Amino acid sequence: MPHSGSTAPATVLTAAEEVARIAAGHAQQSERQRRLGTEVVRALISAGFARHFVPARHGGDAGTFQDVVEAVTVIGAACPSSAWGASLTASLGRMASYLPETGQKRLWATGPDTLIVGGLMPLGRIRRDGDAWLLSGAWPYVSLVDHSDWALVCAVPTDERSGARFLAIPRDAYRVEDTWAPVGMRGTGSNTLVAEDVRVPDDLTFPRDAVTEGVAPGAEAPCHRVPLKGVNGLCFAAPVVGAACGALAAWRDEAAARRTGPDGRAAVALGEASAHADTARLLLLQAARTADSGSMTDLDVARNGRDCAYAARLAVAAVDRLFTAAGTRAHQDSAVLQRYWRDAHSAVSHVVLDQEATADAYGRHLLKD
Repeated sequence: MPHSGSTAPATVLTAAEEVARIAAGHAQQSERQRRLGTEVVRALISAGFARHFVPARHGGDAGTFQDVVEAVTVIGAACPSSAWGASLTASLGRMASYLPETGQKRLWATGPDTLIVGGLMPLGRIRRDGDAWLLSGAWPYVSLVDHSDWALVCAVPTDERSGARFLAIPRDAYRVEDTWAPVGMRGTGSNTLVAEDVRVPDDLTFPRDAVTEGVAPGAEAPCHRVPLKGVNGLCFAAPVVGAACGALAAWRDEAAARRTGPDGRAAVALGEASAHADTARLLLLQAARTADSGSMTDLDVARNGRDCAYAARLAVAAVDRLFTAAGTRAHQDSAVLQRYWRDAHSAVSHVVLDQEATADAYGRHLLKD
């Protein structure tokens, strides 16, 4: 599916409402098909998510974390799966900027709207093959993989004399296995990517430590000068906060349609849940502004990880409060609220949003200081 060559794309923030409208209209179809529809993916690309963090020298926007967090939250209120796709599409474009310059030119040869997906766990194996690497492996849970142009996957050398590396491979170098059948976030299409003896030149690889430390080659924008751990939580928490916002809107519409007079219980549930959601959003925006500074201390990195995980938990608490208060009617397949409930719980289980681990990391920094 070609994604490149679009003209005058909108910024992610200005286009978010239109993407949300399209995503909402296809939400049920995305659930049934267990992947986003072509129309939704095209909307994400046209809105600028693929190019959002791409370096300006390659035609990208080299944008801010705050803009993408706000845009993803808007889309998440309509369809959390679409928001997840938008967020990861932007994030992988940023990670690809850690390739050597010649590799970046290959990847964005036809423009900055290349849709890159990621297998970020080191589940592959590589060995030297002359001036290249020979790659094999299988990476489950690769969101939007059916729509991808390229993939960025992580692998470990078989001789174990050097650390893990990321490798960029084009769509014709890997196949997709249909393995995604979850309870929630069904529309993300997070199937398994399989590569077998793929030869990858050196300029399409980089050490995992490079993105961990956070200084991309020729970094010109703040988004390319921050450690992965300082921003990774933003990518996964924003769709969850969006789900909470969507659940609030669904609850409000449902309560307004059903009540014949003032309903104290409905008002209390709405008030408490909105407090959780508002706090979650404020935490994410604070973390995004810290990342947008382009300079993060170790304590900033730990705090951002903690805040993103906590924001996601607050968002789930908001959805839980509404889902419980809604009673049995919210458990019906036809109820919108149950989709937000399933999606929020599925999304927050991501390892990056582990609240205990991120709290421990932050606490250890405080004790050390």
